[in-house]
Amino acid sequence: MDRAHLDLKPSGPLRGALRVPGDKSVTHRGLMLLALAEGEGRLLYPLKAGDTLSTARVLGALGAEIAEEGPHFRVRGQGLRLKEPGDVLDCGNAGTLMRLILGILAGQEGLFAVLTGDHSLRRRPMGRVVEPLRAMGAQVDGREGGKRAPLAL
Repeated sequence: MDRAHLDLKPSGPLRGALRVPGDKSVTHRGLMLLALAEGEGRLLYPLKAGDTLSTARVLGALGAEIAEEGPHFRVRGQGLRLKEPGDVLDCGNAGTLMRLILGILAGQEGLFAVLTGDHSLRRRPMGRVVEPLRAMGAQVDGREGGKRAPLAL
């Protein structure tokens, strides 16, 4: 047998189950969509890590009820009307969270919120999200003219 050549014979059908590992980006978005829905839903096998747990905490501060159930999240959303948070929303080191939640909050009429994060997140650029939101009428302010967190909507 030549090392560069290998002949494989058919083995028949494959059977079984496959569970793909949780994904940070999908987990952020899944939690946000469930928080904006009315009623209860479950996010199965999410990636539970620092960034996604920050998303769960921020959404909880905005009125969603989020509980860990073993490897899953159970989320009771409040619909498209979020509640105004009683404190600053800490996004930790989650840039995806800060950028996506800015867009969600900008669409909430009359809601005031301040978003911050850890030292690293506060250095990261937010202008590419803030400028389009302002162009659509959102009022966003922050450090460096709204290009860096903390950001206030």
